[in-house]
Formats: sequence, structure tokens, C-alpha cells
Amino acid sequence: MEALLNEWLWREEFWIPPGNHWKDMEMKEGEGHFPLPRDLMYTLPLALIFIALRYIFERVIAIPLSKVLGVKDRIRIRAPSIPKLEAFYKQHSQQPSQSEVVGLGKQCGLSQRKIQTWFRHRRNQDRPSNTKKFCEASWRFVFYLTSFVAGLGSLIDTPWFWDQSECWRGYPKQPVSEAHYWYYMLEMGFYLSLLLSVSVDVKRKDFKEQVVHHIATIFLIGFSYIANYVRVGTLVMLVHDSSDIILEVGKMLHYALWTTTCDFLFVLFALVFLVTRLYVFPSRIIHTTLIVSMEFFEPFFGYYFFNALLFVLQALHVYWAYLILRMVYRFAFVGKIEGDVRSDEESPVDDNDEEEDGGECSWEQRKDAINSRLASLANNCVLNNLTNQTNINSRVPKTR
Repeated sequence: MEALLNEWLWREEFWIPPGNHWKDMEMKEGEGHFPLPRDLMYTLPLALIFIALRYIFERVIAIPLSKVLGVKDRIRIRAPSIPKLEAFYKQHSQQPSQSEVVGLGKQCGLSQRKIQTWFRHRRNQDRPSNTKKFCEASWRFVFYLTSFVAGLGSLIDTPWFWDQSECWRGYPKQPVSEAHYWYYMLEMGFYLSLLLSVSVDVKRKDFKEQVVHHIATIFLIGFSYIANYVRVGTLVMLVHDSSDIILEVGKMLHYALWTTTCDFLFVLFALVFLVTRLYVFPSRIIHTTLIVSMEFFEPFFGYYFFNALLFVLQALHVYWAYLILRMVYRFAFVGKIEGDVRSDEESPVDDNDEEEDGGECSWEQRKDAINSRLASLANNCVLNNLTNQTNINSRVPKTR
């Protein structure tokens, strides 16, 4: 197996520029650590550790914090237990067609209206609560903040942070510091944990794009480490973490209904995202990997593959920038942000579901609505009594 991998997977023309050999990459004692493919095996246990830490974090820190900030969940009506409808819901479709509704009604002995109501309640029952979304956003916020601060601290004194051409000086024989080694391992472990937990996380409008983003990021981090694109790879991770911090804290405050602060953070996030993803990323990072790198070595398979992954990320940046600019337009002309920033819009639902959601408010909101209705009825009764009394008084002189 090892001979087969060495013959096909680890061929020199795939990973290092022409004229270089694997034996040239060996570091002598004291020169530093050279990236090895087997190092990436540690990211899988790290991903499992991240999942365990997230489970503890959400229950010990995130949930109590959500209560302190005033996050409230909607009261959802649970669908009654009907085995035939439950089996159809899980095995066939969550939104049955009209003919399927008629068939299910005959099987269960229920009217079409009751069948449709059951499916609406069942869909609403599966929707994530605000507390669950708050916990997810707070976990990502903590990681992105820690990663960005640690990454910036390890890169601020490096020459390639200020001059991107230094990413290629001496390539591919570039030793990797211990700080950058752990920066890579933790970032890849975190994105691998997100990919492993994607089935239980909140599914949003850009769910497919998020999955593509996670896969492209894992391939990008893994390949750049094996091919020793570590210097430019650290810059890619730093650029992405900078705007994600503001995004996640904005989501947290959105679920807590801190509208004014959330609007400010949305504007700040839009500025940081557009600058870092549509200007810094293509003009600094893609430019140095696509153009400047050719001044130091001839193109090879790794050169094309790495740049292809960067262009996939840039395509996702353009898509998300479109969503952000659309929300900026709404914010400028409507005066408020409709929904959450970037990808936090839930999957579209039908009109009946929206009506059902409109009736699913918190207990405090229901209590206020009931009180206002009672007050309105009381006022109407008082006005009616006064009107009747006035009519009686006006009739008395005529009778006399």
C-alpha cells in the first residue's frame, strides 16, 4: 500500500515544482519542521474533540448566556401522534401534494384540512429554536475570535504578512513554525467538525453553498499544507476569520432582538466582508498565487489545483456579497434588516406555514395581545353603555 501511494499519490510532479525532489525537502536538525502528509491525520481526532467541546460549551455557557440576553423561543403547537402521517412525513415528503393529501385523508379518516394542518404543525415542530441558533452562532464566534487573534499574533511579525511575494522566497523548502503548524491543524479540525455535524446544524437558505464552502476549505487547507503553501494559507485563513467574527456576533444579537446594535454590526460586517473578500482576497492573495508565484517557479499540477480552489472560494464570496448588498438595499430603503445577515435566512415556506408562524409567538406577546383585546372590549362596552344612556336621556323629555 505504501509503495502504491508513493508511486501514484505522492508523485513529485503533483506536489512540488519541477526540478525539486522529496529528498531535497528533508530538514536537518534545528532547521524547523517540514509539512508531512501524515500530520493531517491528527485533524480527525481534533474534529471529534471540537464536537465534544461544542456540546459542553452550548450547555454550560451558551444556553445560560441566551437567557441573560433575553433570547426567547416561539411556542410551537406539537402535531398529534398519527403513525401513518409520521411515516409519510419521514419517508416520502414533508409537503404532500393535493392528491397525496386526499389519499392520506382516506387512510386516516381525516379531512383534507386536518391533514394539511398536521403537516404544517409537524414542519414547524422540526424548525430550530432561537436558542439553538444562538448556541451555534456563539460557538462559532468564540472559535473565530480566538483563531483570528492567535493567527494575527503569529503573523504580524512575518515578512509575508506585509509583502506577499515573500510567500514564495525559498519555496518549496520553507520550514514551518510550531505556531503556524497548530494554526493549520486547529483550523482544519474545526472545519472538519462543522462538516461532520452539518446534518444536525441549522439548515439555512445557503445550505448547499455552506457544504461546498466547508469541503473546499478542507481541501484547500489540506492541500496547501502538504504542498507547503503554508505561508499563503495562513493569510487565507486570517482574511476569512476577520469578517466571520462580526457575522456570528451579529447573529447572536439578532436572536436576542437587540435591533439597534444588530443593525450597526450588520453595516460593519458588510463593509469588512466586501473589503476583505472582494478586494483583499483577489488583489493580494489570488494575485500572488496566480501571478507572483510564477516568478519563483514554473507552473505544475499543485499550482493549478490550489488556484482552482481559491477561485471556488471567490465564487462563493461573490454569491454572498450579492445577498449582503441586497440586504443593504433593504436596510437603506426600508429602514430595517429583513431577517438575519448573509446566510441566516431559513428555507422558504409556503403561505400556510407563514400564517402558522404568525400565530406562533412567545407567551409574553400572547399575553399582551390578550390584554389589549380585553381592554378594547371593555372600552367598547363602556362606550355602548354611555351611548345607550345618552339615548335614554334624550328620549325622556320627549316622553314627558
